[in-house]
Amino acid sequence: MNNRIIALIFGLALFGCSPSTDNETALKEIVIGGTSGTELAEDQVFRKNNGSDPGTLDPHRAEGVPASNVLRDLYEGLVSEEANGNYIPGVAESWTISDDGKTYRFKIRENALWSNGDRIVAEDFVFSLRRSVDPKTLSNYSSMLYPIKNARDVVLGKLSPEALGVSAESEKILLIELQEPTPYFISLLTHSTTYPVHPASVKKHGSAFTRPENMVSNGAFTLSNWRIQDYILLTRNKEYWDDANTTLSQVYYYPLDNPDASLRRYRANELDFTDTTPSEQLPWIKRNLKEELKITPYFGSYYYGFNNTKPPFKNNPDLRMALSLAVNRSIITDIVLGAGQIPAFTFVPPVKEYQGKEPAWAKLTQEERERLAMDFYLQAGYSMSDPLSIEIIYNTSENHKRVALAVASMWKKTLGVETKLRNQEWKVFLETRRLQEETEIFRGGWIGDYDDPYTFSELLHSENEMNHSGYKSTKYDALLKSASLKPAGKDRLNDLLKAEQIMLSDMPVIPLYFYVSQHLIKPWVSGLEGNVMDHHYSKYVKILKTETTSSE
Repeated sequence: MNNRIIALIFGLALFGCSPSTDNETALKEIVIGGTSGTELAEDQVFRKNNGSDPGTLDPHRAEGVPASNVLRDLYEGLVSEEANGNYIPGVAESWTISDDGKTYRFKIRENALWSNGDRIVAEDFVFSLRRSVDPKTLSNYSSMLYPIKNARDVVLGKLSPEALGVSAESEKILLIELQEPTPYFISLLTHSTTYPVHPASVKKHGSAFTRPENMVSNGAFTLSNWRIQDYILLTRNKEYWDDANTTLSQVYYYPLDNPDASLRRYRANELDFTDTTPSEQLPWIKRNLKEELKITPYFGSYYYGFNNTKPPFKNNPDLRMALSLAVNRSIITDIVLGAGQIPAFTFVPPVKEYQGKEPAWAKLTQEERERLAMDFYLQAGYSMSDPLSIEIIYNTSENHKRVALAVASMWKKTLGVETKLRNQEWKVFLETRRLQEETEIFRGGWIGDYDDPYTFSELLHSENEMNHSGYKSTKYDALLKSASLKPAGKDRLNDLLKAEQIMLSDMPVIPLYFYVSQHLIKPWVSGLEGNVMDHHYSKYVKILKTETTSSE
């Protein structure tokens, strides 16, 4: 990092006011990191916009990126990640895998402690993994643990949690038995559904164990305060096994769901990191904050989900296809958003050796797609004179609103569809989607939980708790089952590819684009690296010293 930044500031021009007269012009030289470029600030406080408040900080019940971001700082699983996303040992200092790929033996670190000083032992993970699959926990991610022996039957209530294939060989040795070899199992262990919780705290406080005064965690930070719709404050955990390599003393997470408000606070130096950028301000940001704008490929899909459980979309693939064909994805990515997002004609983003196969209509011109859309629309029983009337529901965000307005305009122009828009606060939105009673079309965004296509494929499995579209296909489920029984390789990926093609012909959701991560990061923030999962751990962050000199 260049440790000398020159900023020419005209009066209050930084905040959008008119330039001042020449005699008010000051040349300010901001030196980052002192003479060496690595000197640290006295106050090691990191301020982040997190987009919205988490619904919960129970790692086994949480869902959504905002919760995951905070939980990554509060807890640590058996496996962790480097700043660049590479997998490294976490609470487990090492592990071995049996020759048949079905038994994992983890060695827990001797110096691993809970934030209250208790030793972390293998039984803590046995308790936590059983809790994660227990139907009483009401986890929306328990199906992620299906690779573990008996997990599916436990989740479905056919077996007790004690039947799960996890056990403590000794105080510091944990055994996990799988149903079949699972190529992505190590990466799955970075997800919060596999994090340990402190057994004594859960037993004593029940669901209230997540309150700041009750929470005992094992990550680099502890929960000090949570003021709903204001901030979450984390404080450095002195009991963390690798505390010697943690620099920050505090981390603030702010639930700002308005990107414009986030940008204003960032420019006022009230934020060091933004979760995204306002689309309409991107040209200005690229001109004025180019060095602070970080755009990175991101393993995520933005889509619209149909409610396939009731009319007008139940048993009506022609209508679903018509609405998909009528969307001009390039306008959304290039004009409405403009940050390098990729138009999506498949649901699963490219990852490692997997590349989805686009449907034939993706190669048509947009005009040809729109004519085809009208054909499907008429077959579905609608027309310009007798149009469909529907509602799109989305969580509050100016960027989501812009996309919804664009899609509604396209449907109106091409098919005559009458579309109403409704926004909801994040927690309410998640509950509305889950219940499926009030939804017709909902905004969806899925970020891979691990770097394998299966994390997207399983979302639309008929038994998945997060399948808010209500999609059911025996052929699709069977191919996912077949893939889950195969080792890494071409045959497994072919099963997942065939499943995706079946889904795309049914069109239970409309893929719109593949994400890129967009962050503004202050130049005094050191230690963050772009990665395809967009996982950022505060334990790697350092705040560099800043000095400002002025001259006329």
